[in-house]
Amino acid sequence: MKSALRLLAAFALFSCLHDTAFAASAPENFIYTSSGDLEAARPLLSRPDIGGAQIVYNWRQLETAKGQYDFSAIEADLAILDGLNRKLFIQIQDRFFEPKARNVPDYLMTDKEYGGGITAQFDNPGESKPVGSGWVAQQWDPAVRQRYQALLTALAAKFDGKVYGVNLPETAIDLDPKHEPAGYSCDAYFQGEMENLALARKAFSKSKVVQYVNFWPCEWENDHNYMGRLFEFAAKNDIGLGGPDIVPYRKGQMKNSYPFFNKYKGKLSFVGLAVQEPTLTYKNPKTKKPFTKDEFVDFADNYLGADIIFWSTATPWLHR
Repeated sequence: MKSALRLLAAFALFSCLHDTAFAASAPENFIYTSSGDLEAARPLLSRPDIGGAQIVYNWRQLETAKGQYDFSAIEADLAILDGLNRKLFIQIQDRFFEPKARNVPDYLMTDKEYGGGITAQFDNPGESKPVGSGWVAQQWDPAVRQRYQALLTALAAKFDGKVYGVNLPETAIDLDPKHEPAGYSCDAYFQGEMENLALARKAFSKSKVVQYVNFWPCEWENDHNYMGRLFEFAAKNDIGLGGPDIVPYRKGQMKNSYPFFNKYKGKLSFVGLAVQEPTLTYKNPKTKKPFTKDEFVDFADNYLGADIIFWSTATPWLHR
């Protein structure tokens, strides 16, 4: 009887130590939300297992006219999070996924020097009648890029060291290959995004800098070495990487960014990955059910090397 009790006690101790070790090594949990929605998420931020929030701010919101900036929304969110002893990650959005969302300053779309400023994105590009699904800032245009970099510089002057980190949006864009905008090329887009990232790293010397990467236009399995060059540059320059979707072993990502996260596991200064609303709809092909929290965390931690997971406020486990 005593031997059995000793075994039970030993097993309980092992389980406790295992859970403690797992908690210490597992990615930190943040919530992911949009500007203006933080107050509604306050109950989630009070949870002891939530370390902070990643909030998306669009370009138009932050630059109301050329060279005129309004950072009041960030200041208000930062005050709330500071009061709760939570950290803030800001995402500076220059691409949008709704047909009516042209969330860049008016001057970019009206002044001739910016060539319209934005370009339509499409679902199923290249089909006879592609369906418009949103817009992307023309970062391949040096004039447009200079304005985005001016915004990043102004943000750094105000918030470097005050926000925990800043991330640039995902690399994937979907243009209609039959009607590509003037001046666009896959190489020009890649070089423009890399230039923005280098500027962000230089401007934010204290806060973490993260580039979201999932796919590059024109590339599959690193056949242009865009993915390879980005990860090498990030590893050498104290730059974090991440992505908008954790979908364990999903085919498209396994042919693009995921293997590089695995290859560079432990070599990047920071990895931040998200479970956003669309991510929650994917199902595990083995169970035929939506991925569980444990399945997301296991893949993000053990394969991708995540330091933080940004969870949508709609994530079921947050409300249990």
